[in-house]
This record gives sequence, structure tokens and C-alpha cells, in this order.
Amino acid sequence: MSHMRSRCYLLTSTRLILAVSVLCIQLIASCHAYASSRKVWLTPFTFSSTCVNTDIPFTITDDMGIDSVQWDFGDPGSGALNTSADMEPEHLYASIGTYTVTLIAYRAGVADTTQQNITIVTPVAYNFPEPIDTTLCEGQTITLSAPVIPGATYEWQRPDSIGSSIVADTTSTYKVKINGCLVPDSVNVYFTPIPEIELGNDHLLCINEAIRLDATSQDGNYQWYRDFAPITGANASTYVVTTSGTYSVEVDAQGCGIYRDTVTINFGGREHPFSLGPDTLLCPGESITITPQISGATRYEWSTGSRNPSVTVSSPVDLWVFIEVDRECEVLDSIRVDYNRLRGVDLGNDTTICKGEFLVLTADFGTGTYLWQDSSDQATYYVREPGYYYVRAQIGRCVSSDTIHVQYDDTLRVNLGPDTVLCRGERLMLHPVGAGSDYKWQDSTMVPIYAVTEPGYYAVVANNACGQAIDSVSVLLKDCDCQVYLPTAFSPNGDGRNDYFRPIYRCQLSDFKLSIYDRWGARIFYSSDPAVAWTGRQRNVPMNVGTYVWVMEYRNMNAPEALVKKTGTVTVVY
Repeated sequence: MSHMRSRCYLLTSTRLILAVSVLCIQLIASCHAYASSRKVWLTPFTFSSTCVNTDIPFTITDDMGIDSVQWDFGDPGSGALNTSADMEPEHLYASIGTYTVTLIAYRAGVADTTQQNITIVTPVAYNFPEPIDTTLCEGQTITLSAPVIPGATYEWQRPDSIGSSIVADTTSTYKVKINGCLVPDSVNVYFTPIPEIELGNDHLLCINEAIRLDATSQDGNYQWYRDFAPITGANASTYVVTTSGTYSVEVDAQGCGIYRDTVTINFGGREHPFSLGPDTLLCPGESITITPQISGATRYEWSTGSRNPSVTVSSPVDLWVFIEVDRECEVLDSIRVDYNRLRGVDLGNDTTICKGEFLVLTADFGTGTYLWQDSSDQATYYVREPGYYYVRAQIGRCVSSDTIHVQYDDTLRVNLGPDTVLCRGERLMLHPVGAGSDYKWQDSTMVPIYAVTEPGYYAVVANNACGQAIDSVSVLLKDCDCQVYLPTAFSPNGDGRNDYFRPIYRCQLSDFKLSIYDRWGARIFYSSDPAVAWTGRQRNVPMNVGTYVWVMEYRNMNAPEALVKKTGTVTVVY
């Protein structure tokens, strides 16, 4: 028997071990299933530098749902600065080496931990080859190279250049970061437009005329020649010719090389005094026709390309003309046509602003005269009330004006009244007091009076230029043992029949209030005593035939906890 018991005990133990093993396997499987069903949050972050002794900013790339954070920069030597609770912190590493940065992000009280290594390095000591400032001709390029360091990362200011060199093709200051550290040296690259040197056609000018030759170009050095001999001191971009000869210019444009042009200018014939007149300033939208006044003119050559005796100008221009006189020589002159800076006053579109605010209108075009609708003469005007505003601005002989209509909206103060209790069969009329003209009820209707016959919450949403206002009221229904009625019409003509407007009730009332309003919302009668009737008069003057709105409140003294509010209309007839 003892052997049998031992065997049974062994079998029982084996079964227990197997059962526990199966249970563990099931628990492990459940844990894996639970873990796989949960969303595992990782909070990646980046840093824009790895340079020693530099404030390195850290940026979280996915901050969705994060309530708070805790940073550990892996730099215990920095003391209290080693940790931060800022969303976008900065940290300075005083020594080179690799540090482990830990970010703990909390979402709804649940923390996730992200770690990332940062290797702090010393800036590379490097100077770009001379010259530091390089000027190239338009369309050329230059390759700038940083030192080649195995395994290093390079960051130029242009994202498409990630290697140790960059092709410079635009004017800029070129810098590079190596392993996140900015190289102290940089290169300035400039580009010179290809010069277009055009001294014009050969001319035979009349005696005492003069002509200015112009070779202006960007980044140019100049040397003028007469009859192919250099003119001493003639190193400006222009040269005035007063004697016959063959004139040429040599322009050394930095980065582009040397450009030349030549023209022959001779003088002869007789003197013919001539002028296009003074420079002209026009008003916006105006044009001017320029007609040279000179006798014997046989040919015209305008800077516009026209060959006509006159030209019409409608935009700013430096205008010149060569005129051949008596077929023997040419005279020339130039004129500048410009436009007044008064381009047209514009006060803006008609607008609406809120009460308590002000609007600044400006017509400022500089020195001139300004006249507003109230005779003020400043260039700006402060609007503090609704109305039409007008300004007339004048600069020189040019005049412009404009008008704007400014309206005011008040801040909305919607009031539907207090919560109330209705007796079954009664109707509550809700008025959107203070809602203005743009409002909607809870069912999106826009009726001026909302009739309530069912219990519930009723609300109105109003909007205007000053914002939005909302009010709501709760309406309950109950079976009332104290009904209060008011007639829908009465005839206060003194005939002894139906001369008074008063409530009809069969119970004791408290907190009674009765107000009557005319069609414009003015209160014309008020009573806190249900026994006091309205006689159809205001200040002893009979009211006109018409319909009037009444609002009544009361409590049943047997159930004072409920305030009953009713509204309706009454018609006065005679």
C-alpha cells in the first residue's frame, strides 16, 4: 500500500507541474498579445550641432499628445544643467566624447523612454584657400572644398550639397559644418553681370553741342581713349565729348574680362540753339507729348526708336533725341519725365469695427496738403464713431481723394431669460434679446420669436464682427393646479364692458410681475400686484389701437419653488 501511495503522489505532482507549465505558457502568450496590441510610443529627437562648448538645441520630432518631458543629457559634470523639463532645451558639453541622451515623455500619465548617443567633437581648424572674396562672371561657377576627413559628415547652407565640396553658382557667403561644427572660415562669392557696352552710332554734331558717352556696368574699371590714345584722368563710367575724334572705352569688368566699344564724334556746320525743356513731373495717369521746337529739322532719332517729329510719354523715362538740321549737322538734348509719388489715395473697403475700438485711416504720401471731412489737415485720421469719412490729398498740382463708410457693432449680450416651468398646455415665447440680426436657434432656424411647448434646453447663437454670444434656457413642464390667464384683447373705452386688462386666477400668487411693451420694445406698463389692471393708457394718455407684448412672472404660494414665466400679446380695440 505504501508503494501505491507513493506512485499516486508522484503522478499527482507530475500533473500539477504540467498544469502550472501550461498556465505559464498561456500567461506568456497573453502578455505578448497584450504588448502587441498596445501602441508603443517612441519619441525621436534631433540635435543641430555636435560641437564642444556650443549651446546645442534638441528638438522633438513628434510631440503629439505629450503632456510633459524630462531630459537627461548624460553629462553629470554639468551639475544641475544636466537635466531639463523644457520641450526644446539646449545643452552645452564642455568636453569631447560620446554621451547618452535620455528623453522621458509623458502622455496621459504614461511614460516612454528614448535614448540616443551624441558624439561631441572639436571644430575643424581650416581656412579656405585665398582669395576669401571671389568675383566671377555671370554664368560661371567655382567649386569650394572643405578638408576630406574619413567618416565625417558635411553640411553646407544648400541642402543638395552634402559632401566635402559645393559648386558655388549664386552670390552668397559659403560656410560648412563638419560633424555638426561650423568651420570658422567662410568664402564670399560674387557674380558680375556680363557688360553690355554700347556707345551708340557715329554722329556729326553742330558747333557748341556736347554729348555724354555712357559705359556704366557693374564692377567695372574704366579707361577712355581719343584717337586711340588714353585720356589722362578719364576713368569714370561716362565721358563728355566736346571736340571731334574717335572715342573708345575699355571696361575691365571683374571676373568677366575686358570689354570695348568705339564711336566717332565730329563737330561742324552752324550753331543751332535747342532744348527739349525742363524735366517734367506728371500726375498719375497723365501723359505728355514732347515736340521739339526747332526750324529746319530734317531727321529725328529718339531714344525710344521713334523717327517721328514728336513722342508721347506715359511712364517714367530718361528721353533723348538727335535732330538733323538743314541736313548739315545734328543737335541733341535730353529730358527726364517722372511721376508724382501720389499714386491715388486708398482708405480701404467699407468696414465694420467694434464699439470701443478705433480705426486709423492714412493718406500719407509725404509733404503735401490733406483735408478730411471735418476740416482736419493731418495725413492720418482716427475713427472713433460710425459714419462716412473723406480725404482729399494734394502734392504739388496732383490731387487724389477717397471715401470710406465705417460702421460699428456692439459686443453681443444675448439673454433668453431665466430657466422656467410651464403648465401643460401653455406656451413660452423666447425673444433673442441682444442677439442682433445674425443668429440661429438650436435647430438652426432664425425665427424672431421661438415658441416653446415642450420641455428641454433651448439656445440661441449670435454672431457679429465683434465675436459670438450664446445663451440657453431650461424649460420644464408640470401639471398646474393654479392657472393664470390673460385675455387676448380688451376695449378700454369706458363703456363698462371689458375695460381692463388683468390676470384671471384661482390661487394665491407671490413674486408677481407683469410688464407690457409697445412694438418698439418700450415698456408702457408695469405691476407687481395681480389686482392692479392696465387701463390701456400710459401717463393717462390712451394707447393706439394695436397689439402689445406682455411678460408675466409669478409663483404659486402653495408651491413657491417654481417660478412660472409666460409671454403673449394683447390687442387694444375701441
